[in-house]
Amino acid sequence: MSGRTPTPAPTASSSRVLICDDQQLIRMGLRMVIDSQPDLTVVGEAADGDAAIASVAALEPDLVLMDVRMPGLDGLAATEHLCAQPDGPQILVVTTFDLDEYAYAALRAGASGFLVKDAPAEEILVTVRAVLRGEVMVAPSLTRRLVERFVLQAPASAAAQHNRLAALTEREREVLALVAKGLANGEIADRLFVGETTVKTHLGRVLTKLGLRDRIHAVIFAYESGLIRVGD
Repeated sequence: MSGRTPTPAPTASSSRVLICDDQQLIRMGLRMVIDSQPDLTVVGEAADGDAAIASVAALEPDLVLMDVRMPGLDGLAATEHLCAQPDGPQILVVTTFDLDEYAYAALRAGASGFLVKDAPAEEILVTVRAVLRGEVMVAPSLTRRLVERFVLQAPASAAAQHNRLAALTEREREVLALVAKGLANGEIADRLFVGETTVKTHLGRVLTKLGLRDRIHAVIFAYESGLIRVGD
């Protein structure tokens, strides 16, 4: 934890946010944006992964804004540790938007999406609130671009992942494939001539059957299992 202006006490209804980045100016900027909102409170800061893990244990934040490249324990290792906890916080990767392998690995480890370091304040707040609601605020095209760049480096066994597809119905596979191709729920509904609620139901069953956290991890699984291939 770093020395700084005292953190305002969180209200009963505010969401608790921990900022983890080795650059003090980045932490200060994110703190200013988060603390400007009545429903969000920065409860702490950390400059590396070890400090983030210790701070999560002590402060119990709802969300961690996690940089990936830090000295000592990096954000990837910290994300893997925190996402393995049964009641761990949501993790939002803080990235320079160069789509490096660390960010991809962080998503595979359980992070819920991306936050660009130089994003406008309004975009930061929309992203933070969406992740706190359990949503994933990453454009499908960006998710696909990231997966296409690094899927060949993924350590998971394609054969083992492919076998897991047997748990899905034909329609659930269709929905998963269209999600992986970057279509939004409404577009999938139009393509399959069903209601958007039906698409959400199918996607929910896909996530449950495959033990996936969210839409991003569904896209990653679709590529790693061979359901979708780069260039499809």
